[in-house]
Amino acid sequence: MTINGGISFWYATDKTADQPPRAPLTGDTTADVVIVGGGYTGLWTAYYLKRAAPDLRVTLLEQKFCGYGASGRNGGWLYNGIAGRDRYARLHGHQAAQRLQQAMNDTVTEVIDVTAAEGIDADIHRGGVLEVARTPAQLTRLKAFHAAELAFGESDRELYDAPTTRTHINIADALGSSWTPHGARIHPLKLVKGLAAACERLGVVIHESTPVTEIAPRRAITPYGTVRAPHVLRCTEGFTAALKGQKRSWLPMNSSMIVTAPLPRSTWSELNWSDAATLGDMAHAYMYAQRTADDRIAIGGRGVPYRYGSRTDNDGRTQPATIEALTNLLTSFFPALTGTEITHAWSGVLGVPRDWCATVTLDRTTGLGWAGGYVGSGVATANLAARTLRDLVLGDSTDLTTLPWVNHRVRRWEPEPFRWLGVQALYAAYREADRREAATHTPTTTPLARLADRISGRH
Repeated sequence: MTINGGISFWYATDKTADQPPRAPLTGDTTADVVIVGGGYTGLWTAYYLKRAAPDLRVTLLEQKFCGYGASGRNGGWLYNGIAGRDRYARLHGHQAAQRLQQAMNDTVTEVIDVTAAEGIDADIHRGGVLEVARTPAQLTRLKAFHAAELAFGESDRELYDAPTTRTHINIADALGSSWTPHGARIHPLKLVKGLAAACERLGVVIHESTPVTEIAPRRAITPYGTVRAPHVLRCTEGFTAALKGQKRSWLPMNSSMIVTAPLPRSTWSELNWSDAATLGDMAHAYMYAQRTADDRIAIGGRGVPYRYGSRTDNDGRTQPATIEALTNLLTSFFPALTGTEITHAWSGVLGVPRDWCATVTLDRTTGLGWAGGYVGSGVATANLAARTLRDLVLGDSTDLTTLPWVNHRVRRWEPEPFRWLGVQALYAAYREADRREAATHTPTTTPLARLADRISGRH
């Protein structure tokens, strides 16, 4: 029987999950920096601020518990993708966007190095990322994607034909793939918990069970008191819409996952999935997967993409139809897994700006800062964002503070019902485009998908 919800598989199998949350805020207080959100962005920001300035008073407020959101529910991809790079190239020039990409490449190593230094065992395995094409149209996009990555300086990326792809992972109908070494498999929850503990060792004050209802210049307001500080940093990603005045800032996009029972060694030999590379594809409604440390396959995709009114779930439950769709996707990639037990299913939300560009911002006049809008690439991007916020808060002019995503402004999402109708139509178009490309074997992207890209603002 599939366990549906329980926050995520990572939490459902966590042996320390019954530990009580950290104490909530108990009244008005002050700090030098108050951080709202106990996910990767907030925790990394607190960590780097205290490492750089040990005397700084840093308080972090989390509505539930650290890692309750996407940081404890994601697919465990620590990789070098960043949302908005192509737009930043158009706005600021190719060289500026190339610097941003290089910073992301370096970030993968940064996270691995810090976890090792802090003694955080997050099941990290650096096997890179394999992006696969399974239709002629996907193969065309794959080759263009590969060429673009090379043009942005990723000279160590490799392009594989169908036979070579199957020697890396034996995927049904694979026509080719692109592999980068700038990626690793992680256990998301172990990283969250280890990072929170590292923050507390440095002296960061973390209050859990403390929802922030409003962020204003130099204060974060909660039902239990107000924290006043010269800098207030919003690190709430997909839960940003719940804050007063932020309903249309970032859209909370849903993503769902399933995980199999542990697979025997014979199955892994048949799949050729030996180096634990993370796996993605070039479909419009794309998938992402990893081989877990305990020899399961965790695979995810969009499911129902958006809830009306920017609502978010409570316990991670996902729809039975989504579980069925992801199971079918799994067996289409790996027919040998037909009938394999699906032990867990869950969902979460990620933050999507209207132009699909991740951003880092600090307004020195108000003291308000924020980072996010990662569009599903946040495991590594949150670390780069946090180091950038650190430099902005401390007033340091560095290579990070001059990256093109700093202080980028995005227009707000449309009001309801247009927001809901638009997202539903968008993903219906992407799914139909994938079906048409699979049925017709055309080597070019269907016009329906190109239209959806223009409407969405992705390209």
